[in-house]
This record gives sequence, C-alpha cells and structure tokens, in this order.
Amino acid sequence: MKTLLIIPAYNEEESLKATIDSLSGLDVDIIIVNDGSKDSTVQVCRENCYPFLDLSTNLGLAGAFQAGMKYAYRHNYDCAIQFDADGQHLPEYIEPLIEAIKENDIAIGSRFVNEKKPRSMRMLGSNLISVAIRLTTGEKLTDPTSGMRAFNKRMIKQLALGLNFGPEPDTVSYLIKRADAKVVEVPVKMAERFAGESYLNPWTSVMYMLRMTISILFIQLIRKRIGGC
Repeated sequence: MKTLLIIPAYNEEESLKATIDSLSGLDVDIIIVNDGSKDSTVQVCRENCYPFLDLSTNLGLAGAFQAGMKYAYRHNYDCAIQFDADGQHLPEYIEPLIEAIKENDIAIGSRFVNEKKPRSMRMLGSNLISVAIRLTTGEKLTDPTSGMRAFNKRMIKQLALGLNFGPEPDTVSYLIKRADAKVVEVPVKMAERFAGESYLNPWTSVMYMLRMTISILFIQLIRKRIGGC
C-alpha cells in the first residue's frame, strides 16, 4: 500500500531531524509541511534533503494538513497518515495503522482503548467530544482528539478537495455521518513532546474543545451529505 506520512511542522527545528531519523527503515514516504515557521525548520529540511512543502504564512494545523492531503491526492497515495513532528507519535504504530486502513476508511491511534483517561480539564473536553460524536453518529471513540490518524484513498480525495476539512474530530464525525466512513481505533502509546512549539496552549485548548463540541452537535448536522465518494 502506497503510504504517505504528512508531517505538519511549526517551529520544529529542534525536534524534526530526530523525528525523521526515527522513521528510517519504514516503507513509507514523507512530506513535511512547513507551516510558516519563524525558526530554521526550512533550513533543516534543505540541509537534510527532506521533501517538504513551504507555506509562506502560518495557516494553522488545518491548513498544513490540507496541503499535505492535496499532495497525497495529486500523487495517488493509497493511505495518508498524520504524524507529529515533535516526537510524540511513535513509528512502531505506523504499520498497525496501515493494516487497519485496509478494511476501514479512517484509523485513529487511541491512547485509551485499553486504558482509562487521566483526570484533567483536557480529558474532560475529550470526553465531551466523545459524547457528542456518539450522540450524532453512534460511534464510540475513546480518543477523538488524537493527532495520529490514517486515511484511505477515498478519504484522501474528500479531505484534499473539501473547502475546510481539517484533521479534527468534527471532520471525522462529519465523514462518518455524511460519507458513511468506517472508523476504527488502534491502540497506541505516545511520548512526551521534547521540543518544538505546539499549535495549542491552555487557553486555545479550552476554546478548541468547545468549538469542536458545538461543531459536532450543530454545525456538522446541517452540512450536505457527500456524494460520489
């Protein structure tokens, strides 16, 4: 299966090389999407001959992800996997995600298939999103905010050509509801970020959880059904 790792990178000069080095030996292609970084992320890519897309301004995770999906669509990939540049996602779970996508449209790397969620405000928000998805789709997702997700060719097309499809729980909910997407969770573990700059801080995390919940419960329900996918 022709597989592409989409690696959004925003100010990841400290972590990027270690992350890419950890992927050596895997039968996958990579594309780094530099999301308007202010540090030397682009220089790291050039010095190491990494394939990359260079966004001139910071579009956020959704914009970087969609740029990667457009690349995957243009180059006819069978599977595209969202993979963090900061070392949190572990390479040993790439193959299980690829296997899972052979029978499903979306595979999500979940930390909580076999483990309970820790108590925190962020996990409370994750639980709210899980409830919203279950109410609107009937699907039980234990880790809806996981950033380690795989998509098959059908989903690549929708995400590449959609006007505002980001790699977010509301998009997953929408694809389940409106495109009959089959979703499975794959048990994974994740490491702590060791460098780089996150897209979310405590305040934006709270706003993100609220925005996702509202979008799933209300906005996604009035969007049109996807046809011809």
